[in-house]
Amino acid sequence: LKDAIIIGVAQAIAILPGISRSGATIGTSLILGVKREEAARFSFLMVIPLIFGKMAKDALDFMGGDAPQLPNAGIMAVGFLAAMVVGILACQWMIKLVKNSKLTWFAIYCAAAGVFCMIYTFI
Repeated sequence: LKDAIIIGVAQAIAILPGISRSGATIGTSLILGVKREEAARFSFLMVIPLIFGKMAKDALDFMGGDAPQLPNAGIMAVGFLAAMVVGILACQWMIKLVKNSKLTWFAIYCAAAGVFCMIYTFI
């Protein structure tokens, strides 16, 4: 439970520009001693509430009249299925990547991008 809370805080910190949500959660998990594959799997499971929250917000905006008119249901269904299949494949690929490689260069990229974005934003 303690580790899950710490990983959740890392996910919240990822709201900052240039901070990768999955990078923050996977990196924190690895620091806490979680196995690579479990860290990647947990990171991708953690995004599910965020996705459903965004979907709920969009639905509420639509019902309140703040969203544009939706295209027909067939187009929406094809788009949903395509996104779901590609998302599942991407998650599987990322889990294998995390399991079999070092994340040092990804961490360096994330840190550099985050610092650059914060400096750019504040200047």
